[in-house]
Amino acid sequence: MAESNDLTRRDALKVAGAAVIAGAPAILPARAATNSIQFGMVGTGSRGSYLLKHLKSIDTGKCVAICDLTDDALKKGAETIGSNPKKYKDYRELLADKDVEAVFVTTPLFMHYPVTRDALDAGKHVFCEKSLVFKAEEVHALRAQKASKPKQVLQTGLQRRYSAMYQAARAMIEKGMLGDVTYVQAQWHRNPGWKMKKDVPNVRMANWRLFREYSGGLVAELASHQIDVADWMLGMTPEAVMGMGSHDFMNDGRDILDNVQLIYKYPKGRRLVWTGIPGSSHWSGVGGQRTEMGEIICGTQGSIHITIGDDNNLPIGMWFREPAPPPKVEPAGAKKKEAYKAGATMVAAAGSRPLPILLNKDLMTGKESFLEKEMKFARMWLYQKGIMVPLEERNPVDIELESFFNDCRTGGHPRADIEVGMQDSIAVILSNLALDEGRMVQFSEIDKMGKGGKPAKRPGA
Repeated sequence: MAESNDLTRRDALKVAGAAVIAGAPAILPARAATNSIQFGMVGTGSRGSYLLKHLKSIDTGKCVAICDLTDDALKKGAETIGSNPKKYKDYRELLADKDVEAVFVTTPLFMHYPVTRDALDAGKHVFCEKSLVFKAEEVHALRAQKASKPKQVLQTGLQRRYSAMYQAARAMIEKGMLGDVTYVQAQWHRNPGWKMKKDVPNVRMANWRLFREYSGGLVAELASHQIDVADWMLGMTPEAVMGMGSHDFMNDGRDILDNVQLIYKYPKGRRLVWTGIPGSSHWSGVGGQRTEMGEIICGTQGSIHITIGDDNNLPIGMWFREPAPPPKVEPAGAKKKEAYKAGATMVAAAGSRPLPILLNKDLMTGKESFLEKEMKFARMWLYQKGIMVPLEERNPVDIELESFFNDCRTGGHPRADIEVGMQDSIAVILSNLALDEGRMVQFSEIDKMGKGGKPAKRPGA
């Protein structure tokens, strides 16, 4: 009998039981405004204002101060948050404000370390966007400083760590559902990507991502997120990196590379391959339903396609069982003999249907009412038919911000803590070194890099 492609109720229950997966992080209860963490934002440009837009709806934090060098950015930040915060031009004045308990660092990358360092010295909790540091000497300096301040929270802005969908993928790996995971393929492709703003004062600073003086380029701004995903999913950090990078297409005065391919060597033969190009936004994962960025995580028994999405397209993921090779069929009465195989001979097997990565709302618990059970089965049927896919219910950016305030209040430990952020920053620093020098760079080299050097000085110091 031909195999049916329809998903039966029994199949749905099997999949639901197999994909047991971590549900969405608990939604933290809103606190009264008087018990909120009072925070300041250093840097109210594009990223700072983006976070302020999300912070506006989170009651566990209250913005009492913002800081930026330009009046336009300060005005935009104040209008976005709407809480009439105090405005500063010098971040050190914000850090001296006794009303500020926590600080968000959303400056250009080259200023992450100086502001984070000074904020910790001022006794503040810190949420710093990735990459956590810019230079090798800052790796050693910040590690030593944070070790002396164990009661202060330092969280890195790697929001995938706070995604229920990504946590679900990691749970599947831990349960052995993908077998031995050996390979991650990741991309962040844009068409065309960052454009140079010309008619602005101080062109270089207004376009800081495009200049090496201030930025780590595509690796720092894009690949860093996906290097962290690979570290997390593989459960280890890289041993070496090599790659090819060039400046081929975006000829507007920038000096960062615009065409980058990287290979990371992990222990036990694991690999991550990352690519960043400016000529196409297509991503082949999740059936081509999303563009630009995503990861494919490959194991001996299955693979996962997953992407974080954006404010309008929440994280999605699907997984594929590894197909078994087709059995060999010998003619009746045939004498068995060793068949000759050419070097190019391959065995093809039919691929498997994509299966949903299930979150709390879809898991069968056995306690459902009749209507709840029917709704879950209906969603499973729609998932299997490709009519809809499971979507994460909340933006991981909101989750990471809520978690930061909760950790500040309770002394909790961030998922994206200093070591997660530091390993990610090390990968960025060494990847750019590999691209610049055209060689394989060992991760052990960071132990000697920057030793004896002086960390970056703050402006005016």
